[in-house]
Amino acid sequence: MSIVMTTPGIHELREVAQVLQGWQHDGGPLHLHPGDLGWHSMKGAAATAAALRLWSRDGRGVAVGLLDGPQLLRMAFAPDLEDDEEVARRVVTDAGDPARGVLAAGSATIEARGARCFSRLLARHGWQPDELWTPMHRDLSSPVGDLGARVETIGPDRAGVWLEVHWSAFRGTPFTETDRRHLVDRWLDMAAGPFSAGSRFLAAFDPLGNAVAAAAVWSAGQGRPGLVEPMGVHRDHRGRGYGTAITCAAASALRTMGASSAIVCAESSNVGAVSTYTAAGFIAEQEVADLQRVA
Repeated sequence: MSIVMTTPGIHELREVAQVLQGWQHDGGPLHLHPGDLGWHSMKGAAATAAALRLWSRDGRGVAVGLLDGPQLLRMAFAPDLEDDEEVARRVVTDAGDPARGVLAAGSATIEARGARCFSRLLARHGWQPDELWTPMHRDLSSPVGDLGARVETIGPDRAGVWLEVHWSAFRGTPFTETDRRHLVDRWLDMAAGPFSAGSRFLAAFDPLGNAVAAAAVWSAGQGRPGLVEPMGVHRDHRGRGYGTAITCAAASALRTMGASSAIVCAESSNVGAVSTYTAAGFIAEQEVADLQRVA
């Protein structure tokens, strides 16, 4: 049977997440994780389903792609098919032809960590190495230890606390009441969505009770790597160890959830983030590059 590409419906999101869960294993590539779908679902379940592409052969999922932006495709392949040329060639064809409904014409980026055959074929089609990323992991066979700050799990009733820290860390602009209402509504939709069972949201507090750092963690199931995504420190509280504290708390939460390891991938150019994860016990692996098509 030939390989087919489909866009799943909302009712199929849990099934796609389960496929991705089965592809996460220690020692494997840090490719698309079910937590990436969970975090993307801040945009809503319908938008997340519309952004997904599932390739199947003989009824079995063989590759999953997430359009994490109009021209960014993030991929994962079944671990036993990373060198399967038939699968790789079909995904390259679909990604390269705007009529197939994956990437539009023009400049585009593909994240394809661990997909050896796929990456080789993209290179033959003119795709060039782009931004470097540093995959990192922390083994969770032993307890994490002292966190270095008071950390709490944040529920729906305190979503605004978590979001204000996240906004400061990644936007750096004033967090208006309009922003709060809009993002809390989206956060509540995510927390009630198809990926919520495997998530936990954490915030660290300073001695005065101010929320200073935030992180989300996503399980891939018992004995599999769990993802930290995102993690950030409020701009007014940087340089005081809170990034390390919240990262340790994230690793500890994943261990409680049954994860075998905690994983994260940081831009290699973001020296501060790489240093924070290293300070929290994460081990850096070999850098990997995205692949870019220049118009």
